[in-house]
Amino acid sequence: MFIYGYLNRVPSSRRLEREAGRNVELMWLTGRLAPDHKTIADFRRFNASAIRKTCARFVELCRRVGVLGGGCVAIDGSKFKAVNNRDRNFTSGKIALRISHLEESVSRYLDEMARVDRQEAQEAHIDRVTHLKAKLDRVREEVDRLSGIARQLKDTPDGQISLTDPDARSMATRGKGTGLVGYNVQTAVDTDTHLIVAHEVTTVGNDRAQLAPMARAAKDALKLEKLDAIADRGYFSGVEILACDKDSITATVPRPDTSGNRKKGMYVKADFVYDAEVDSYTCPAGKQLTYRYTREERGLKHRRYWQNDCQYCPLKSRCTTGKERRITRWEHEHLIDEMYDRMERDPNLMRVRRCTVEHPFGTLKAWMGATHFQMRKLKNVRAEMALHVLAYNIKRMINIVGIGPLMKAIAT
Repeated sequence: MFIYGYLNRVPSSRRLEREAGRNVELMWLTGRLAPDHKTIADFRRFNASAIRKTCARFVELCRRVGVLGGGCVAIDGSKFKAVNNRDRNFTSGKIALRISHLEESVSRYLDEMARVDRQEAQEAHIDRVTHLKAKLDRVREEVDRLSGIARQLKDTPDGQISLTDPDARSMATRGKGTGLVGYNVQTAVDTDTHLIVAHEVTTVGNDRAQLAPMARAAKDALKLEKLDAIADRGYFSGVEILACDKDSITATVPRPDTSGNRKKGMYVKADFVYDAEVDSYTCPAGKQLTYRYTREERGLKHRRYWQNDCQYCPLKSRCTTGKERRITRWEHEHLIDEMYDRMERDPNLMRVRRCTVEHPFGTLKAWMGATHFQMRKLKNVRAEMALHVLAYNIKRMINIVGIGPLMKAIAT
């Protein structure tokens, strides 16, 4: 029933209950059984682990059929709404802002009560004051409630509380000042077939630490010794790229341009040429920046390079505002250099990523419509996402191999 429901955009247990009694296809599929919505919902809730395994087994089936095995996946993440309104998600900043607004309301009501005391007649005065006192009491109750939530926030590791779905988190989206309360869904999509070979649901709003886990999951699902993984600049992390390299995964991720020097007409690190044989950089003026010392930042070792003639250089104004221009090089920077070489040799890599991994997200969100996950809590949401991915992969396989060969492969 659930596979049929997610294939036909009927994920709700109550809607499946109605369809089981009036939809001829579903009546044939269930043998005229008509379970109520509670039975249907409980099955999904109590079998979350088995549902996720079923999704993984279907990917294994696709691999055995011979559809998968290209050795390249595109990785991306997208935010999906949870069953939790933004007004029922709290952070310290939200609470402070709401309390300040409520305190302004209290001040306004007190001023209004003072004005009524001075100006209005006795009978009207009593009704007006009673009404204002009721409003004032409600505002004070809300301030007390928010203060209690603020005390609870001190015990939460990430400084957030969601009342409807306790695992949902407030996450920023691309629009300035916008966001949603939900989950960050990660997928690894085969670049040849557009099948989702691995997916995960997380409560972390950014993708920085997701590259290696998703690439490793895709490699395990495809049973490959080596794998190519492509992701956008949101996944760039030296730790993750190094972890991929250790697992025989070739990661290609553009480095985010965090420096504003290029817009100012100044030189950036890319304008300095590194010579591995002598371990030095050559600046745009032709001078060598030699190695000075190594320091550790956030568990990564960085080597520092500079030379002492910068203050006499005619290009200094375009290079640095300090005494000398210093260059920092990560001890595994060769991995990033190799990554940029790959992108120069194949300029379409990022286009392949965009055309591959964003299509499944668009399809899944179109199937879901302008709604949210049906279930609450991370474990259950993961099961629901597995049903979405399973339905997507089934439809994709029908388009690739046809219904007959797919049914035969499932039977064997």
